[in-house]
Amino acid sequence: MGRCALCQAESAVIAKAIGLCASCLKSEAGRVLPRALRAHAESRKAFGLPPHPPRSKGGVKCALCANECVIAPGESGFCGIRSNREDRLTTERPGSANVSWYQDPLPTNCVASWVCPAETEAGYPDFTHTKGPEYGHFNHAVFYEACSFDCLFCQNWHFRESSQKRSPVPAEHIVRAVDSRTSCICYFGGDPGPQLPHALRASRLARRQVGDRILRICWETNGSMSPKMLDQMAQLSLESGGCIKFDLKAWDENLQRALTGVSNRRTLSNFARAAELIRERPDPPLLIASTLLVPGYVDAEEAGQIAAFVASFDPSIPYSLLGFHPQFYMDDLPITSREHARRCEEAARSAGLTRVNIGNAHLLGSEYP
Repeated sequence: MGRCALCQAESAVIAKAIGLCASCLKSEAGRVLPRALRAHAESRKAFGLPPHPPRSKGGVKCALCANECVIAPGESGFCGIRSNREDRLTTERPGSANVSWYQDPLPTNCVASWVCPAETEAGYPDFTHTKGPEYGHFNHAVFYEACSFDCLFCQNWHFRESSQKRSPVPAEHIVRAVDSRTSCICYFGGDPGPQLPHALRASRLARRQVGDRILRICWETNGSMSPKMLDQMAQLSLESGGCIKFDLKAWDENLQRALTGVSNRRTLSNFARAAELIRERPDPPLLIASTLLVPGYVDAEEAGQIAAFVASFDPSIPYSLLGFHPQFYMDDLPITSREHARRCEEAARSAGLTRVNIGNAHLLGSEYP
């Protein structure tokens, strides 16, 4: 696919946007990481987003996520959604959010579908209507159009365009669409993190609206939110039979920063924090991990190290390995091969996990590059 700018390797799968192989990103980060981060600055410039989390002297600090931006008047945070207006951050109260939603018939293509009450007997009868797929019911899919990461392989990058054209929406509007056939609400994006106060408010309103009826609250996230916000998310999911799906992008911090522009330290510490709660409700599982298998970058070694981390809390935590499709600034990479996925699955099981799944199998290619 190209030649590494540092080691000159030709056989490695290398994304043109980064120009470096995974080995150099891990072992020579001090020399090459600035180059990779420039790719993020360029990708963000196209959408009018700050090139890096602002640290403006005299600005207002945002504590919603790990970036902890310090935002001066007239500036916006790294997510592009939090801004300083007259020394006050917008969206610091539940208010309104850049968000869209739709009713998704169950069972659906969810990262957790293989262990979820919407498709299995997990949690029956307290948290699901049926011992199997909940046909005739819906997932209220809520897409937040902002993100605290800048993944160069983003599968949903189009929100960067649509969010600039959409008017903010009150939490009450989301709840209006929840009806008697809605079994769950799943917040994703982008990422719900930058607008979590809005999602938490919507969740509580919806739970109050349905009374004793089943309504699971689920999250799909990069895990970079503040620990206090995570605690609120987890409590809602625990009570309702929902789950928190952590997208663990990479194990090596330098590789993570090259791919996403942001460290994984908060994500990993938050995962550990959430893992403390899983024994409070073993069925259905509260905590689920997933990793996108990016060819040339997220390999069996990365998957194995992530799996060992996950297994250290409980070997039964479900782990889903997801097939990659070329997108955004890494659209010159191949799709994940079946051999790549198989090796990652073997590594995850060897690391001690007992529930490992290959998701998005329909995307997998037949050959390994």
